[in-house]
Amino acid sequence: MVSRHSGSLRAFRIADMRHTIFDGTGAMLHGARWNSPGRRIIYAAETYAGALLEILVHASGNVPKGQGYIEIEIPAALSIEEIAPEDLPRWDSPSFEAARKFGNRWYDERRTPVAIVPSVVTLVERNVLINQEHPDFARIRASEPRPVRWDARLWKRA
Repeated sequence: MVSRHSGSLRAFRIADMRHTIFDGTGAMLHGARWNSPGRRIIYAAETYAGALLEILVHASGNVPKGQGYIEIEIPAALSIEEIAPEDLPRWDSPSFEAARKFGNRWYDERRTPVAIVPSVVTLVERNVLINQEHPDFARIRASEPRPVRWDARLWKRA
């Protein structure tokens, strides 16, 4: 479903500060749930907490070093494609097949600069995909990176 929001949409991205955070090179080089390699997509979350959880799920019990976050502002005038879990059977499959098929087509067709998709980590919140090659990408703004502060209680062993 393609929609326009009544106000601007805010998203958050956390990544290693040794690299440009507002950039989809990692997804382009390695692929991810919603894209095969070769497609420059910036992955973000609708909330800061959602972005933290997306990092933690891949941290293997170690405190991620040198992480920073950015706040992304998506103008209300931009079209956004929204996918609900029931709209795409098997989107959460470990093989990524259904999610990648959707994401690759969305990206290749340049349907919208932004897609909102379900989060496997929370199943309640959503992730925000930004097509860095879309003609409207230049209208999306990101803050300067700020360091992530990890609460030590996240790493306590029971």
